[in-house]
Amino acid sequence: MTGGGEERAPGEVRTARLGEPVDLTNCDREPIHIPGAAQPHGVMLVLRDGQTVQVSGNTARHFGLEVAQVLDGGLERLLEPEVLERVRASLLSEPLDDNPLFLLSAPAAGRGLFDLIAHRRAGLTILEFEAVTSGRPRVDAYAEVRRAMNRLNSAATLTEFSSVLAREVQQLTGFDRVMVYQFGEDGTGTVIAEERRDDLTPFLGLRYPASDIPRQARALYVQNPLRIIADVSYEPAPMFSREPDSEALDMSYCVLRSVSPIHLQYLKNMGVGASMSVSLVRGQELWGLIACHHQTPRHLPYDLRSACELLGQVASVQVSARQEQLDQSYRLNLKAAQTQLVERMAEERDLLEALVGSDTNLLRLIDTPGAAVILNGETVLLGVTPPREQVQALQEWLDTHADGDVLHTAALSQEYAPAAAFTAQASGLLAVRLSQSRHDYVMWFRPEELQTVTWGGDPNKPVEVAPDGSERLTPRRSFEAWMETVRGRSRPWLPEELAAARALRRAIMAVVLRRVEELGALNADLERSNADLDAFAYIASHDLKEPLRGLHNYSVFLLEAYEHQLDEDGAAKLRTLVRLTQRMDALIDSLLLYSRVGRVDLSFRPTDLNELLREVLDVLSPRLEQLRVNVQVAPDLPTLTVDRVRTGEIFSNLITNAMKYNDKPQPAVQIGALRPDERAGLRVPAGVPDHATVLFVRDNGIGIREKHFENIFRIFKRLHARDQFGGGTGAGLTIVRKIVERHGGQIWVDSEYGQGSVFYFTLET
Repeated sequence: MTGGGEERAPGEVRTARLGEPVDLTNCDREPIHIPGAAQPHGVMLVLRDGQTVQVSGNTARHFGLEVAQVLDGGLERLLEPEVLERVRASLLSEPLDDNPLFLLSAPAAGRGLFDLIAHRRAGLTILEFEAVTSGRPRVDAYAEVRRAMNRLNSAATLTEFSSVLAREVQQLTGFDRVMVYQFGEDGTGTVIAEERRDDLTPFLGLRYPASDIPRQARALYVQNPLRIIADVSYEPAPMFSREPDSEALDMSYCVLRSVSPIHLQYLKNMGVGASMSVSLVRGQELWGLIACHHQTPRHLPYDLRSACELLGQVASVQVSARQEQLDQSYRLNLKAAQTQLVERMAEERDLLEALVGSDTNLLRLIDTPGAAVILNGETVLLGVTPPREQVQALQEWLDTHADGDVLHTAALSQEYAPAAAFTAQASGLLAVRLSQSRHDYVMWFRPEELQTVTWGGDPNKPVEVAPDGSERLTPRRSFEAWMETVRGRSRPWLPEELAAARALRRAIMAVVLRRVEELGALNADLERSNADLDAFAYIASHDLKEPLRGLHNYSVFLLEAYEHQLDEDGAAKLRTLVRLTQRMDALIDSLLLYSRVGRVDLSFRPTDLNELLREVLDVLSPRLEQLRVNVQVAPDLPTLTVDRVRTGEIFSNLITNAMKYNDKPQPAVQIGALRPDERAGLRVPAGVPDHATVLFVRDNGIGIREKHFENIFRIFKRLHARDQFGGGTGAGLTIVRKIVERHGGQIWVDSEYGQGSVFYFTLET
């Protein structure tokens, strides 16, 4: 824990604002990079254009000079001329921007030896003087790191590597306890390796809440890889400035930067007298820390700190390389599975089959025991999944709650409460949205992984009430192992898995778009072919009429002139020829009508179907009266935007068929409409919109066997003998379907053989 509040006087511990939860996460807002004070084991000087503008308030202790004397006298008052010349030369030549460098060791103000460290920040040059313990030989940082690396390189696993690293740092520094501390994705940290004095309580395996090291502290660890606290009981040395209104000094890169009083109290509660932290960075992210504790005050000199910092940098490279090797291996496996899946999608015309086929499927793409595909209204489950109805309910929730095209969580029940019922199958969810309009998804599920987490103290009580009863932020005092069973969480989704899911989505979208383009081209070809076929049918039929008319006329002439000269067989053949030419003429007329329906532009306008039915029934009334057909028309037929003439042909054909194919003493025909809320129980083909009005013509005729439901719409297809039920060409229903389809609708039949039929159709424009 390193944070604690807004800017405050040195040593002041912040009290939470009224109504604000008392929690160490309040520390996330503390500007710890501008504490306004330095640790007292050294002196900090700040120069602008060579002039001293700020100095820490402990100059008397180290230099025997008052603050004002140092501000006025500057470096000339502290360093011998020869040393001063070397320092100024280094300040001009060295790359000091946000880069602390050791300049030299020299006496200051006639006192003992000091290590002088300098860097530049926001136009200011910051010099830090740290007292040097005399009589100790300097450490060769390169030699120490090289020796340690020989042992680190022999480590086979990350766990072994971390253990060797902790041991090497302890041998190098002499700290009582050295830990390697790894951060999780949620900001919590776990001690994965430890070297300690035998009499100390082990911390190995303990986890610490994210609030112990808040966000801005982690950001500073990335910027400045080493921080040391020589004595947790120190009194901060406040910074003094010759410019009263100057901005607070940014100490992000300062070794002597004072730290949060809350963090100092945290260390005291742990029984720690001094600490040092070295960052382990992977890329631009803080992977972990080498955390060092000592029971008593301990100041580690610059040369030893340099060796530790160099070792931390080398270890960071090693950690990154080892982690990258593991990640790369998994990425290659994912890529191989993805390639196989994409190849299958390219070969398989059925996209759903390609995704869920047995040879290669989604469970091989991402390491999960269960997956689901929802595509074109069909749900397919693979492996261990929640029940189908739960998956479909989850789909509805995703439609309204998914932010973006890929959603992932390792604790689904925290975001979607019904998921608590199936944590054993799906505590974790990775969902990819394939379509906004059709609500298509690919989902992967991970089961609950029961975890027993050993915390370093109760993570739910990161603060304690101060002894005076106030809500003063006070870090917890107990760091004894605290056990917690974590439920409702799965193994987290790795970045490589999220990338694989996104890549699969792109591949699926590419396949879908390509097939849409192919379908568009096929539809265009089909439209051209249909147009050509309609034109051919019209021309061919029209041209056939003339020779057919000649055959018919000559057959009639022969019968009239020579029938008495022919025997009965010859006369019968001529009569058959006349009858066949008449039937051929009727077939050609039907073909002409069918082709005309496909070629002629329709004239759409609002049409009152009640009025239209009255006109149709007036035309058919003689035949209806002759057969004593009882016709019932619903009084509330809708007004639809249709082609009036062609819609009249639909009703005329269906009513004519209803009275023609009827063997009942009292034929009956019923005409009506079913609005969307009246369609319960009705068998409706796929593709009929929910909002469509379904029109129907019902009769009590001879009925149709189910096996013929589709055949009756084929042109010239009759289910009875040519002359049975009044004859006919068998083109009527084909023409009806053509007209319905040109209106954007569908027609289908429901019938019980011997009892009657119902023809349903829609006219969507």
